Amino acid sequence: MASAKHSKRWPNLLDCRAAFAEPPGPGDELPPVRIELADGNSVLSDAADVDAVLSRFFGRDVELARAAQNGYTIDQYHPDLENYDPDGHRDEVVEAQLGAAFFNERGLPSAVPEASFFDLYPLSVLTTSTLDQLGNLEPQSRFDVRRFRMNVIVDTSERGFVENGWLGRTLAIGDDVQLAVSLPDPRCCMPGLPQEDLPRDPEVLKALARHNRIDVAGALYPCAGVSAVAETTGTVRKEDSVSLA
Repeated sequence: MASAKHSKRWPNLLDCRAAFAEPPGPGDELPPVRIELADGNSVLSDAADVDAVLSRFFGRDVELARAAQNGYTIDQYHPDLENYDPDGHRDEVVEAQLGAAFFNERGLPSAVPEASFFDLYPLSVLTTSTLDQLGNLEPQSRFDVRRFRMNVIVDTSERGFVENGWLGRTLAIGDDVQLAVSLPDPRCCMPGLPQEDLPRDPEVLKALARHNRIDVAGALYPCAGVSAVAETTGTVRKEDSVSLA
């Protein structure tokens, strides 16, 4: 499966963009997605030539799929970084199971549906406090929110890695949505990859390994943000208020 976790195999993936061709409505069938490639070309997800366009861009055979195969894996690069991987992988590519297969292999209830493309959890949350904390600790790097590709960004005034203290709690967003905060969000090499005007910066991951290694399922990982699942659904809007219970 295509993943920027192995950037040599899938270069420029973070410079591609995807968005619904039309705004989806609650309860409606999802519209097609417009995929904008880094070379300036674009293609709709339901176009007859979508596989050919993607294959041409990436220089390898690519098939766009709506559902993941059971037990799918990705090639994940583990950087040559001390205290990054609890299993000791350094400067090597590891075949990694993600999604429901990750939980099934460990005999745990899955946080995501079968055949979905989620890494581990359906939602991720990051605070501006964490970005500010990293910037204060390592001012030579740009801890831009785009590096972390989160679903929800919460504007917070406290100092430190504040969402580390949200584990096991419920995050209410707006009037309806409630998220169960489940785990710290372990990070891979992707936050340090170049995208748009952000340069390549391996120090981003090194900073997390130095300052925010947290226990995730019995092992320590460099983390930024938290993973969550929706307990109640609804509409999330920019500037919604957020509270913890």
